[in-house]
Amino acid sequence: MKFLPLFVLLVGTVSLSQAQWPEFRGPHADGTVEGDLPSEWSEEENVTWKKEIHGLGWSTPLLSEGKIWLTTATENGREMSILCLEEKSGEVLLDRVFITNDNPEPLANKMNTYASSTGVVEEGRVYLHFGAYGTICLDTENFEMIWQRRDLTCSHWRGPASSLVMWEDRLVLTLEGADQQYFVALDKATGETLWRRDRSTHYADEKEGIPANSGDMRKAYSTPIFVKVGDVVQMISNGAKAAWAYDVENGEEIWNIHYPTHSPSSRTVYSEETGMVYVNTGLGKAEIWAVKLDPEMKGDVSESHVEWKIFQRTPKRMSPVIANELLFMANGGVLSAVDTKNGEVVWAERGGGEYSASSISNGKLVYHFDEDGLCTVVKAAREFEVVAENQLEGGFMASPAVTADGALILRTKTHLYRVE
Repeated sequence: MKFLPLFVLLVGTVSLSQAQWPEFRGPHADGTVEGDLPSEWSEEENVTWKKEIHGLGWSTPLLSEGKIWLTTATENGREMSILCLEEKSGEVLLDRVFITNDNPEPLANKMNTYASSTGVVEEGRVYLHFGAYGTICLDTENFEMIWQRRDLTCSHWRGPASSLVMWEDRLVLTLEGADQQYFVALDKATGETLWRRDRSTHYADEKEGIPANSGDMRKAYSTPIFVKVGDVVQMISNGAKAAWAYDVENGEEIWNIHYPTHSPSSRTVYSEETGMVYVNTGLGKAEIWAVKLDPEMKGDVSESHVEWKIFQRTPKRMSPVIANELLFMANGGVLSAVDTKNGEVVWAERGGGEYSASSISNGKLVYHFDEDGLCTVVKAAREFEVVAENQLEGGFMASPAVTADGALILRTKTHLYRVE
């Protein structure tokens, strides 16, 4: 079979690509960055500024036009706020409650918050998302609201966490709860619906000890990626029980793989070198599945296109990063590197604690951020080598961001830092 070239197309507009950190996992949507990054810091060293952030929120900071955007919420979810800070100084430019709720759905999950979803920023506009509680578009200069959507509902069960993605003029929302599981593409200029696609996954299988009708067996916290396969831009999203690829133009289903696990939050990553996407299947004996892409794949490709699977040390929540044909992961106090071609474990060593924040790499170093505030920096190599261990207070749940000049914007459970 003759395969057409495959290209990663993760940034849909020129204005989006001009943003320094436009979405969850950055300009390439996979945690990879260019240039040198600081490798050593502490509360007393290499911190340019530190700003306390009220409330709770695990959303990734967004960077554009010299500004930092992030969301937060009260612990009870009754107030949801948008913040904007000046990137160089940390000065707060905006701190406003945009959504109030008299009776928010209980989280039933201490690992989550009401402000865990990351938005998207482009020149002139920022799009912030609180799941079914609301999606808001603001002017980045005057902070005025351009549009909002409060009518896209679902029962989040354990809280929202899927992040926004953008392709050209489409802003795509992932809404996967106990009662509904669907995607909506909005016109980014107006907020009007362009298409909606419900998941057609079969959820009837039971997990030991959990009824088949439990919300956990339908719930997901995942965020799609975009890959051009042949002539079609595919939106690939892992959900409970299955991962699907959709045509981003109209939401039509293309291919799928099925697995027994649920509640994935780790974002799929793609390697142009191997032509494979690496899908985390979620919680409960979760695995990483390497799926080989080609333009002819249709329907269920679980048997035909899955090149390899790995179970040991696969992440519960964090998203891995690819560097030098290795997949770097962190879970349960173990750091590991896996060969992207065949799934062989190259090394696995002790490091850090539990991990929710996603890792980043500049091709030389890999940065892993744990829930106790430790960042372990290792060589992006086939030999395990720790370069530095850096401790901040508060602990990391939110994923990091990187400025155009190579500073790290790090959000702990309580503060925002600029490290350089």
